Amino acid sequence: MSKYVDAIIGHAVGDAMGVPTQFCLREHLLKKPVTEMVYSQKVGQPIGSWSDDTSMEISTIESYLDCGEFDYSDIMSKWEDWITKGEYTPAGSTFDVGNTCLYAIRQFSKGVEPLNCSTRDEYSNGNGSLMRILPIALYCWSKKLSDEDTIKLSNDISQLTHGHDTSKLACYIYIKYIGSLLDGNSKEDSYRYIQGLDYSMYDKDSVDKYKRILKGNIKDCTIDEIKSECYVVDTLECAFWIFMNSNDYRETIIASTNIGNDTDTIGGIAGSMAGIVYGIDSIPKNWLDKLMRKDYLIDLALRYEEAVK
Repeated sequence: MSKYVDAIIGHAVGDAMGVPTQFCLREHLLKKPVTEMVYSQKVGQPIGSWSDDTSMEISTIESYLDCGEFDYSDIMSKWEDWITKGEYTPAGSTFDVGNTCLYAIRQFSKGVEPLNCSTRDEYSNGNGSLMRILPIALYCWSKKLSDEDTIKLSNDISQLTHGHDTSKLACYIYIKYIGSLLDGNSKEDSYRYIQGLDYSMYDKDSVDKYKRILKGNIKDCTIDEIKSECYVVDTLECAFWIFMNSNDYRETIIASTNIGNDTDTIGGIAGSMAGIVYGIDSIPKNWLDKLMRKDYLIDLALRYEEAVK
């Protein structure tokens, strides 16, 4: 099967597994782990529903398919349709919209230019651009973009909603890591690869925030040292920690589902990595069968791969 399918379905399943446990306490989940796709009355969506992470991701892909390029106004318009019409959702209704993303989309609705819609302050570094950046990682890999071109595109797509360097840098680190995995490198070799990259184009304070990833070995942290909050640095650290300490797709997603707090986004990020390494056939069938709009997502991934190539 296609690596695009592996990555996108790996992301969607991880997202859907984490939706019912989002914002639950870690200590409660670890005592009674969730190991299947379950219904959550709190969320009120069908079993197998994915969240805003996958909705914003697939609308970005649909925009590329419509325009033949990353048209920022069209992407923002599709995000408007997601917010107002329930487009690109698992069951026709929008839920779980982040405040920073919502602000940017509303700014666009008022006529603000796409790259000027986001806030760029230190306190606007949730994981809302990282969670949806996978299509850009796949594109940059397929097109063999230079580091300079990758940074430009990654920064722009992040800036549609998240304009601070800390958010932009998370997207770039993730994109380069995904690209190395897609090249067939091991997760350990890919980790060493991102540690050796030049990040001087990002401000020093932002780079320093990722020192546990870039200067140490995040795998060696204890679970008590790993936060699973919506803050983008925490999200990227947690996804790496889970992925590096897991041996297959199922183990990766069980860990992300039960890590507490922002489990859908952590599951999506870690799930995309695991999907690439272990493949769609490694995803438990009882999870895959419950994934909402599975056939649509697979078809979308294949169409995107064909369009990009």
